Amino acid sequence: MLAIYGSSRENGNSEKLADWVLEGTEHTAIHLRKKTILPIADKRHEEGGFQPVEDDFHSVIDAFLKADTVVFSTPLYWYGMSGSMKDFFERWSQALRDETLSFKESVKGKKAYVVIAGGDSPKIKALPLIQQFQYIFDFVGMEFCGYIIGEANAPGDMEKDKKAAAEAGVMNEQIKHMNR
Repeated sequence: MLAIYGSSRENGNSEKLADWVLEGTEHTAIHLRKKTILPIADKRHEEGGFQPVEDDFHSVIDAFLKADTVVFSTPLYWYGMSGSMKDFFERWSQALRDETLSFKESVKGKKAYVVIAGGDSPKIKALPLIQQFQYIFDFVGMEFCGYIIGEANAPGDMEKDKKAAAEAGVMNEQIKHMNR
């Protein structure tokens, strides 16, 4: 199992919520804030296509392709995912055209969970982001197994959202049961 954290803040609220989801599980954690994933230079329609990029994308995508279950954790930034997570997903366009990866075939059937934390009515305002994740997963054939939206703004606020904590416990049990 793989956890991909999109927060720019160490020990932030979305990270805390994801940690509750992952408690007691065997997983690999990737913090995108510690990686360099350059924005995509869209070369889909140009002769020669995408060119190799020297950054950390390949190590992250390799770990992603090896995982059967992935938990994506992001704060709600301006009603969407964090920039680092968006850069990661946008580079999938390049991965889809990399014949050495067999990306779509390798991704099909993977299980995906999404964990989001945000302030100012996130359980409503994050719904378009949940839909975006659904469309992404549908496009590549991943199974969207569940999501949690926690309400937290300032550091440490996640502790106050008892409903999200309870939902994290339920998702944790679901993940543990699935991986037995």
